[in-house]
Amino acid sequence: MAVAVAAPHPAAVDAAGEVVAAGGNALDAALAAAVALTVAYPHQCSIGGDLVAVVRPAGGEPRAVLSIGAAATAVDVGALRAAGPRMPFGGPQTVTVPGVVAGWATLAGLGARLPLAELLAPARALAAGGVSVSPGLHRAIRGRLDGIRADPGLRALLLDDVGEPVTRLVQPALAATLDELAANWRSFYTGALAARLVAGLTALGSPLTTADFRAHGAELTAPLVQAAGGATWYAAPPPVQGATFLAINGSPALLADARRAQIARDTLLGDPRIGPVDLDGLLLRTPAPGAAGTGPKPAGDTVAVTAVDADGTAVTLIQSVFQSFGSGLLEPGTGIVLHNRGSSFSLDPAHPGRLAPGARPPHTLCPVLAVTGDTVVALGCQGGRSQPWILAQVAGDVLTSADLAGVLARPRWIIGARKIDREVPTLLLEPGTPAAYELASTAAGLGLLAETTRGLHDDAGHVQVARLSGGLLTAASDPRADGSAALLVQGPRPASLVPKNDLDGRVGRGDPG
Repeated sequence: MAVAVAAPHPAAVDAAGEVVAAGGNALDAALAAAVALTVAYPHQCSIGGDLVAVVRPAGGEPRAVLSIGAAATAVDVGALRAAGPRMPFGGPQTVTVPGVVAGWATLAGLGARLPLAELLAPARALAAGGVSVSPGLHRAIRGRLDGIRADPGLRALLLDDVGEPVTRLVQPALAATLDELAANWRSFYTGALAARLVAGLTALGSPLTTADFRAHGAELTAPLVQAAGGATWYAAPPPVQGATFLAINGSPALLADARRAQIARDTLLGDPRIGPVDLDGLLLRTPAPGAAGTGPKPAGDTVAVTAVDADGTAVTLIQSVFQSFGSGLLEPGTGIVLHNRGSSFSLDPAHPGRLAPGARPPHTLCPVLAVTGDTVVALGCQGGRSQPWILAQVAGDVLTSADLAGVLARPRWIIGARKIDREVPTLLLEPGTPAAYELASTAAGLGLLAETTRGLHDDAGHVQVARLSGGLLTAASDPRADGSAALLVQGPRPASLVPKNDLDGRVGRGDPG
């Protein structure tokens, strides 16, 4: 068996290599990489965040996994509305039930070959033994120093005795938490681990209870499906913004349609469990609303892992704490950084994404899969609310290009306002973006300012892609991230692990490697 994998940190690819060497497939590789990222990349993902994935088991139909936590049943909506027009950006009121752990277990049940405990083992070793601080994490620490210094848990993890960023993360509390999950993952929601985490959350000011944790379950459902570019594309349904990607994928007027889809999403996306969601409006099958919604400024800190194996199993997995370091809180007893997904709720009682007890927030995560003929592509990225148009700029070419790394390295554009630290809606172009003049002219007609960055920009997304086509496995990792791509094979050691941004190899289906 051979597996192509891409992830935004080399430690994640190393973890994938260990489990593939032990007999794992694409699901095992993606899961081991995802768990390792919760140790090595705490600014972007954590056990205390959410997970969304799209999986295509070998020979089967794709499935979507939505492990998105809900707001506390005891949330005081009235008090939050009285405090201001928007949800807080961070802090205890923005913490919803973390879904990552239930998401891992659900994904493992779709065809992973190894026990979950073995998939957690590489990450547990990283947490106990330590992992070097990557350039991306160092930048994130520098960018949020005041918030880190304000939280005892984050301060102890990320800063030295004089308040400067550490160069190595050692996380014994998180290692102990991973040990508990290896023994019984359900303890995160129903056991002693849940009780300790909730006690810590209560001390931090959160209204979440053990009953809220017990009520959580990952949703396994059919993905949204749409044809574009000669392929069938699959994306996760609401409250995830997969419909926004499908609405614009393959558009000949991508910027104009992205702006329409942005407005529709900000106005229409919500949790189908608490009220109807206008899917036709999100897909731009009906006219988009006339004004954008007023959501929070999302920092979009997220990781994508993609994996495809020689049997055709494909996984695109995204997990996230949302803002850099999430809510800005690390629960010291468990070592868990807590996300701020609740900051995406609207305080407008008429909005589909409104805050309500037990509601799931609108979600930016947007993993996608494509299938055509003998080709399957797993694609995902970091990038907050810009994920749909980031992915749409590469989606057509990742189906067939012989140079996946080159596709991901191309300059891109995004649109946003607060998300990209702009006061007004703006088109942000990386230098050398194709058709930049035409895009800027279109932007003016859409009410967008146009601005060019100095170089490749984090906000333009960290895309990860893995592909099987005609028996050839290929993967690539975005140069904007710290990651790598590799072709992994079963054996006594992950000797084929290659820390490059692009790697491919021809294998026969089912080859033992």
